[in-house]
Amino acid sequence: MNQRKTVYFDNNATTRVAPEVFDAMAPYLRDFYGNPSSAYRFGSQVGKDIEAAREKVAKMIGADPKEIIFTSCGTESNNAAIHSALVTQPKKKHVVTTAVEHSAIIKYCEFLRKHGYEITLLPVDADGQIDLHLLDKSIRPDTAIVSVMWANNETGIVFPIEEIAAICRMHDVLFHTDATQVPGKMPIDVNALDVDMLTLSAHKLHAPKGIGLLYVKKRTKFQPYVIGGHQERGNRGGTENVANMIAFGRAAELATAHLQDENTRVRALRDKLENGILKTIPHTVRTGPKEPRLPNTSNVAFDGCEAEAILMLLDQAGICASSGSACTTGSLDPSHVLVAMGIKPMRARGCIRFSLGIYNTEEEVDYVLQQLPPMIAKLREISPAKHGDSHRKHETHFAETTTRAKVA
Repeated sequence: MNQRKTVYFDNNATTRVAPEVFDAMAPYLRDFYGNPSSAYRFGSQVGKDIEAAREKVAKMIGADPKEIIFTSCGTESNNAAIHSALVTQPKKKHVVTTAVEHSAIIKYCEFLRKHGYEITLLPVDADGQIDLHLLDKSIRPDTAIVSVMWANNETGIVFPIEEIAAICRMHDVLFHTDATQVPGKMPIDVNALDVDMLTLSAHKLHAPKGIGLLYVKKRTKFQPYVIGGHQERGNRGGTENVANMIAFGRAAELATAHLQDENTRVRALRDKLENGILKTIPHTVRTGPKEPRLPNTSNVAFDGCEAEAILMLLDQAGICASSGSACTTGSLDPSHVLVAMGIKPMRARGCIRFSLGIYNTEEEVDYVLQQLPPMIAKLREISPAKHGDSHRKHETHFAETTTRAKVA
C-alpha cells in the first residue's frame, strides 16, 4: 500500500460524507436556495423537502416526525435536553449523569453546578458500567433529569439503556440518552427504549458536520434552547440549515441499510485489528470488556508509551486514529473516561482508540498491523518510561520523548 494514502480509523470522531449524501444535498446549495419560510413556491417547496428529510430520520429511530427537532449538532441537543428539563421543572435542581459522558454533558453540568444546581456523577466499574442499584438510589424527588449515554465514544462500551429508562420511569423522572455513536451500528427504536429525549449528530453517520437532532417524546414538556423565529414548530429558532437537513435524511436511510455490514464485516475488521495488536505487540491491553461494545470500536493501552507520540508516528504513515474524544484533543490530562474506569493515569496516557467504518478495508487493517509494531518498539526504546519507572519520571521526559519520536 502507498504510505501516502490516508487510512482513516477515527470514525467515532467524524465520518466521511457518503457520495449518496453529497449528491442529495448539492442541489440545495446550488439551485434550491429559497428560504423555507417564504410564501412563494420557490421557498415553500424547500420546506416540504425538509419535512421529507425529517420523516427519514424519524423512521431510522422509530419516531414520529413531529418528535424530531433539528439542531446544529450533538452538543446543542445534549444541552437543550437538560436545559428544557430544568426550565420546565423550576423546583427541581438536581441532575444525574455518569462520570464517562461526553464533554457536552460533563461541561454543561459543571456550568450548572456553578449556578446552584446539584449534579450526581455516577461512577463506573472496571468494565465501564454503572451500578443500576446506585442509579436507583441516586434519583431524588428534586431530580429533573437523568442523562446516560447509550454507547461510549472512547471505548465503545454500551449501556443498558432500556433498564435505565425503566428505573427512571418508576421514579417518574425524565430520561435522556446521548445516542450519537449508535446509528448505523445498532438498531434504534425509541418506543422500545422508552426514552424521553435522545440525541444524534449527523456527522457520525456519513453526513456533514453542523446538523444534529433531538428526539423529544410526545407530551414531554419542552422549552426551546435557541429562541427566535417559528422554525422547527417553535422548538428551535434560526433559519434552517436546509442542505444539511436533506443530507441527514439521506444518511439516515443509508445508516439503516448499513447495519448488517457494520455488525459483520466491520466487526470482523475491528476484531482482526485488535487481536493482531494484542498478539504481536507485548504489554498491550484492551480497555474495557469485549462485549457489550460497538462493533467498530477498539481502545488499546500501549504500556510505556505516550499516546501523542504514537499518534505522531501513525500520522507520518498516513494512519488516522485518536487518543480519545476529538473534543478533548490537545489536553495532556488522561481521559476522564479511562480514569473513571480505574485505569491508572500512566496507562491511560498510552491509550489509542481505533474506530472503523463502512469504507475501511482488510488491506488497511493489514497495513496498520504492519506499521504499528515497529513504531511501538521504537518509542519504548527511546522512552525513559520503562515498565516500573516512576510516574513522575515518565511525565518529566514526556516532551523530550515526543519530540524525538517526531524527528526520528
